[in-house]
Amino acid sequence: MKPLIGVDYYPEHWDESLWEADAEMMKSIGVKVVRMAEFAWCKIQPYEHAFDLDWLDRAIEAFSKREIKIILCTPTNCPPLWVYEKYPETLQTQRDGQKIATGIRGHRCYSSKKYRELCTHVIRRMVERYKNNNAVIAWQIDNEVEANECCCEECTARFRAYLKKKYDTLDNINQAYGNIVWSGEYSSWNQIKPPLGDYNEGWYNPAYMLDWKRFCKQNAADFVRFQANLIKSIAPDTSVTTNTWFCGNAPDYYDMFSDLDFVSYDNYPVARIPKDENALYSHAFHLDLMRGMKDGKSFCIMEQLSGGTGCWTPMGRSPLTGMIQGYSMQAIAHGADMVLHFRWRSARKGAEMFWHGLLDHDGKPNSRLAEFEELCKEVSALSDDLEGTRIENQCAIVYSSDSLDALNLQPQSNGYHYFNQLKSFHDALTSLGVGCDFIDEKSDLSKYKLLIAPALFITNSDTAKRIHELAEKGGHVILTNRCGVKDEVNGCLDTPLPCDFADMTGCTVDEYDPLGYDIEKVAVPFCNGTFDANMWSESLTLNTASEIAHYEQGFLDKKAAATQNDFGKGKVYYIGFCSPQRAFYISLMRYVLTSAGISFVKGLPRGVEITQRKKDGLKLTFVFNNSEQKVKVATDKIKCELEPFEMKILKQRI
Repeated sequence: MKPLIGVDYYPEHWDESLWEADAEMMKSIGVKVVRMAEFAWCKIQPYEHAFDLDWLDRAIEAFSKREIKIILCTPTNCPPLWVYEKYPETLQTQRDGQKIATGIRGHRCYSSKKYRELCTHVIRRMVERYKNNNAVIAWQIDNEVEANECCCEECTARFRAYLKKKYDTLDNINQAYGNIVWSGEYSSWNQIKPPLGDYNEGWYNPAYMLDWKRFCKQNAADFVRFQANLIKSIAPDTSVTTNTWFCGNAPDYYDMFSDLDFVSYDNYPVARIPKDENALYSHAFHLDLMRGMKDGKSFCIMEQLSGGTGCWTPMGRSPLTGMIQGYSMQAIAHGADMVLHFRWRSARKGAEMFWHGLLDHDGKPNSRLAEFEELCKEVSALSDDLEGTRIENQCAIVYSSDSLDALNLQPQSNGYHYFNQLKSFHDALTSLGVGCDFIDEKSDLSKYKLLIAPALFITNSDTAKRIHELAEKGGHVILTNRCGVKDEVNGCLDTPLPCDFADMTGCTVDEYDPLGYDIEKVAVPFCNGTFDANMWSESLTLNTASEIAHYEQGFLDKKAAATQNDFGKGKVYYIGFCSPQRAFYISLMRYVLTSAGISFVKGLPRGVEITQRKKDGLKLTFVFNNSEQKVKVATDKIKCELEPFEMKILKQRI
């Protein structure tokens, strides 16, 4: 599709007299699409048997007559208060057994039959009303769906059914979970409940807790699928998505988006670049991860940074000059085909009144709006070139939802976080101008020359087999500490680490030390430099592998810290420690990319990112300065100067 720039708009928040003026201003600066009705259920259905869509008709007409397209939302994140008053079973139940207090948003229980019935009524009314309206180009389901951990009776019944389907018998569950520990064996299905009480999650049986997390993710995906199927049953040809973000109760993104037409992400990059040279701040990581949710197909930014943020925290800084345009172009460079800015007008009421939009509370044009207008013009001028382009990369990083949850349930050391392990490798590739895909464990690995699987804590037997096959056929593979630790039910394996991967790494873990970031660091020489190790360190016994780094102090002094091993036609690297220094991962990736025969860019200034989108006969190279300083880029193929957050696009006929 041709790229579109747009905004999020809430007509129900504003006097109707403003709609026409806003739509006219949007048209004049080049807005192509608006999203609306996200939280408007009480306006659409003020009483149980009373629907009012006439106002929404008029709002849609205000934009459609100016050739601005519409994304409509199912307003199911925020049912009207009459729903909760009349049907309290629609509310989530907390771990203390009490219903969640209303007053903010997202109180609903995905499993509630009554809630789904009410959702069906309002969704059906809306989709039937607008299914033939050519201005409506897509539907967004709900808002920022999380893997809510509701403990109500309906969710409890669903959880038991999930376990029955998976394990068949209580004996199988008891065996898988190791419930003999702490005399926790089940003798009745009714004894299986959600994790009630105020205990720390780490006190519960880890196998049980991982299945609980899996169930909650599956339940969230089922809720999205329920809505998508309903919409498609009424309007088969429409496009359907939902928006997401990196939240505490993260859904299984791959499952949630599997049956949707495209991925949508809410993108709020930093408004000030951290001074710490080792900070991993670029949202290139977020964007590449989102692009990978549907095997590299295009995605959408449903909410994009437009001003200073502020709701449950003090107000954040206002975006610097260049950020409005630059961050949006960064998203497009990484595969986004639609970027909608949150929001058009800053709210004058409610909790989000200081989460600023393009217009401040006075509604007057400002510098952010002027920059947004320049963005609209730039994307419009690139429209034909961008249409139909694709992103092709030789490197991929494995993202494991199970490993994320398992490591959150049982933190391995102070400061050890799963996403930081992924970010370190992604940042290193970005710093070398190398594109990267994120893939889940079920994805096709065969098209990649280099596969990186950081902290693959939970061992999926099929995934392990396919990683072996990739290396055997000539691929290069990087595995790290805390790979292969657990089986699929979150129990520790009983063979030397990295267990199922030990044959391909050619080494085993002799000892490990869970360093924390507040503990004295350990020095590791590598590639003409010496780097710190923190958070985790392992000493490695070499079998067929050769050492590429060792420790120089502490009780692991002189022991191997990282290895490489020939395996089949490929090569496998094992990194037994974590480093707080970006420079280590950049040095490591230079070493591995050279061995794998993958070209990289030398001498990129800090913060400069290079990405490419291609189609038959054309290659677009995006050079983005994601920093607050003016930089000069002088590589073999690229020579230019960039202002802070400026992007230059180089066209090449191929």
